[in-house]
Amino acid sequence: MPPLFNLILLHPEIPNNTGNIGRTAVATGCRLHVIHPIGFSMDEKARRRAGLDYWEHVDCVEHSSWKAFLEREAPDRLWMFSTKATRVFWDADLHRGDYLLFGKETSGVDRAVHDWFLEQHGAERRLLLPMLPIPAARSLNLATAVCAAVYEGWRQVRLSEA
Repeated sequence: MPPLFNLILLHPEIPNNTGNIGRTAVATGCRLHVIHPIGFSMDEKARRRAGLDYWEHVDCVEHSSWKAFLEREAPDRLWMFSTKATRVFWDADLHRGDYLLFGKETSGVDRAVHDWFLEQHGAERRLLLPMLPIPAARSLNLATAVCAAVYEGWRQVRLSEA
C-alpha cells in the first residue's frame, strides 16, 4: 500500500520542526521527502544530539535538489501549502499517496518553485491553512501546519476508503 501521504519539506531550516514532522510521518504512515539544501545536518550524530531516537523508523528520502526530487518522484497529485493561497485545505480532495509540499520556515516555497507549481498545477492545487487576520500571526509553525494537513487528509482518505 502506498504511504498515506508524501510530505515534502523544501529547504527546511529548523531541525526540531523536521524532527516533529518525522514523528508525525511515523505515527500516520506518511513518507517524508527532504529537499536540500537544508539549514542543519541530518547525519546520525546530529540526530542523536537532537534526541531523535525514533528517526530509524521514519520513511525519509533525501533529495539533492527540487529538480532531483521531480526526476525521481514525478509527482502527479501534488498540492502546495501557502499563505498566498485562497483555497482552504479542507476543500481539497486529498487521496492516499498525494504529495503535500511545504516551504521553509522563514519564507515558504521558493519563488521559482512557486511559479513552476502554478504553471504546472494551477492555483486550485495551492492550499491555505486559515487563520484569524491578526498581524502578529502571519503563519503557523511548519510542524503544526504539516500535522493539521496530514490529519485532515487522513480524515478524507478514511471516508473515501470506507
